[in-house]
This record gives sequence, structure tokens and C-alpha cells, in this order.
Amino acid sequence: MIILYGTVLFLLITAPLLVSYYRVKKGKRGKAPLIANICSVFGLIAFASIYLLSQSASAAAEAGGLFTSDGFATGMGYLAAALAVGMSGIGGGIAVASSASAALGAISENEGTFGKALIFVGMAEGVALYGLLIAFMIISGL
Repeated sequence: MIILYGTVLFLLITAPLLVSYYRVKKGKRGKAPLIANICSVFGLIAFASIYLLSQSASAAAEAGGLFTSDGFATGMGYLAAALAVGMSGIGGGIAVASSASAALGAISENEGTFGKALIFVGMAEGVALYGLLIAFMIISGL
């Protein structure tokens, strides 16, 4: 049964990527299947979390002990730390990309704006660092 679950999970994650690849190869836009892939992965994570958290502790102890020795809580802590780093890295990358290009445009017109532009780019980069700090705090609390 575990092999069936693994196969279904693999197909749910890879199918939109394959569709996106073939659409781009034919010259069409592959943005919609990529968004579907991202939504399906996060939906799958949400479904799995809700399913695992809805089980009662007594039923889990009888079925083999999913919640014994805080293994589930530790795993969810590592998942939270990974999401904090990943999402803040993506957000920081988007922020640095837009602010750095605007800063280069402003510096090319007036060289006196270099200090202000550098501050804005550094603030955007700080978002990723804050996510990393939050991840360290989560992992130290496990």
C-alpha cells in the first residue's frame, strides 16, 4: 500500500512538470501547469498535515505509534524550518531583483543616490537573513 501512495505522490508532483515541459517545447506558455504544480504540492502538504493531525492519539498508539517519542513534532519542526528558509529566500530574491535593478537605474542617472540605493537593496536582502534566523530558532527549540 505504501508503494501505491508513493507512486500517486510522485505522479501528482511530476505530471504538471511534464505538461509544462512539453508545452514550452511546442512553443506555448508553460506557466499554468507550473502554477498547478506549486498548488498541488502545497495542497498535498496541507492535506497530509490535516490528515495526520486529525488522528486520535489512542488510535495512533494502537496502530504502531505515529506520535510516540515526539517524532511527528520533530518532523513538523524541521518542515517549518525548511519552509521558513525557502520562502524567505524566494521573497528576498524577488525583492533584491526588483530593488537592485531600480537602484542601478537611479545610480546611472545620479551618482549621489548610491548610499540610499544600497540601503534599500540591503533591506531587501535582510528578508532572507530573517528567515534563516527564524529557522535557527525553530531548530534550537526542537
